[in-house]
Amino acid sequence: MFKILFLSIFTSIVYAKILVVSSIAPIDGIVQKIGGEYVDSRVMVPFGASPHTYEPKPSQMKDISRAKLYFAIGVEFEDIWLKKFANLNPNMKIIRLDEGIKKYPMVSHHHQREGGLDPHIWVSIDNLKVISKKIAKALESEDSKHSSYYQKRLKEYLSYLDSVKDKIISILSKKRDSKVFMVFHPSWGYFAKEFHFKMLSMEIEGKEPTPKELINLIKESKNSHISAVITQPEFSDKKAKLLAKELSVPVVALSPLNRDIVNTLLKLAQAISGESIE
Repeated sequence: MFKILFLSIFTSIVYAKILVVSSIAPIDGIVQKIGGEYVDSRVMVPFGASPHTYEPKPSQMKDISRAKLYFAIGVEFEDIWLKKFANLNPNMKIIRLDEGIKKYPMVSHHHQREGGLDPHIWVSIDNLKVISKKIAKALESEDSKHSSYYQKRLKEYLSYLDSVKDKIISILSKKRDSKVFMVFHPSWGYFAKEFHFKMLSMEIEGKEPTPKELINLIKESKNSHISAVITQPEFSDKKAKLLAKELSVPVVALSPLNRDIVNTLLKLAQAISGESIE
């Protein structure tokens, strides 16, 4: 009897929260930072999966059927699935977090979308601040009685983002020999633009470099004083290791899909500047 009562109370507490679904883990992490105890936050594309081709599982479609809010960020799988989500749950509000944020072309043409624009807008501290404000506004609209709670947590998170940006600027200022960094997949364009660096991508037209292209990259990289080659766990690092060996620099694996994206951006700055990653 006690067990049944406990389960009943626990279930009522869980479902009293706002059920929110986010497309990717970095956004889910921000939702949790701002929503705290009043939000039941789920992520659609798990870490390690591709947001370009992902297909939701039946259990995730069940979450969609009950969700109050869906936070979209402009990744490719949404092109097909957002319409299906809306049809499944017409009462769910779909918040497009990328609206109003200026997008730029990809360094390579890996993402074959209209205009060839880079969807990785969340790798910029300034963009994260815009996204965070939109998330807080949506939560307040859905749950106005806890508005002050969301605003307090938003204010704290924005302050944290400001402090991290200052730290990144300080870290990158130590790299005086060059304003260039090398990546395998060009996911960090908005970071490069925000902090006035140039990103060189190993991918050529979305493909691994040929031996001839790799030789040219090595020549260009030697003149650019690269401190590390940035790879992603989602892609092969075989060619990146060859390049890094020629340059006598480390290979650093960092994912833009990491839930703690802010800490990932700090690590990226450390890798670019040649610091040991904390």
